[in-house]
Amino acid sequence: MRVQSLTLAVAGAALLAPTTLPAAPVAWVRPLAGPGALREGDVRAADLLAKVRDCAPVSRGRYRSDDGERATIPVCGTKEAVYWKADLDIDCDGQAGAKCNARTDPLFSSMTAFQQSDGRYLDAERLPYIVVPAASALWNHRDHGIGGGSVAAVVYRDRVQYAVVGDVGPHDIIGEASYATAKGLGIRTDPRGGGTDSGVTYIVFKDARVKPIEDHAAAVETGQRLARLFVGTGMGTGTGTGAGAGTGTD
Repeated sequence: MRVQSLTLAVAGAALLAPTTLPAAPVAWVRPLAGPGALREGDVRAADLLAKVRDCAPVSRGRYRSDDGERATIPVCGTKEAVYWKADLDIDCDGQAGAKCNARTDPLFSSMTAFQQSDGRYLDAERLPYIVVPAASALWNHRDHGIGGGSVAAVVYRDRVQYAVVGDVGPHDIIGEASYATAKGLGIRTDPRGGGTDSGVTYIVFKDARVKPIEDHAAAVETGQRLARLFVGTGMGTGTGTGAGAGTGTD
């Protein structure tokens, strides 16, 4: 069963250290972005999955996939990223639309933990975002340079969807993403009975955020660049110059 995400206030959250991102490849073609993409960018799902085959746990315990399930999912980490392998429950919270509203989703909330640059809450129908567990003794995402706007690569079968961290969920449950993320991965989007029970890998890059948080094209650009480096096909180092790349507050 899906558990409604927490809508935590962001005021007073700790600032993260400034981010230095690797330089974009010399021959750069901005990818086509959007939640309907079969595979965003040119980094293959198989190459990303090969890099996260093993797990060095960074969480102090394990998470449940849903309320009432056994806790079996660790958060793993490398120098560049943290990752977990879980299910995908549909987060439809934030701005109401034709697909995400109180009628279509009995657990609908008009708020998300993070907000757009115009002060409105996120739009789950249009913005690919993922949900991280609330900070706790089990694991604190902030300790790894992760907060609102952090860039993630979400992998399902042969599909890669770049997303941002856009909401915060229960402290003991993991595996949730927005309607748009599920759509981009080819996963059933119905908030009542959609999602998938397994097979989704969430890779969140450390100290890498986009501003404004709703700029999905910037998330794709930054995510692809970091994914290339993560799998060992990146070129060069230095300060990132992609549109919207940078640091932000939790």
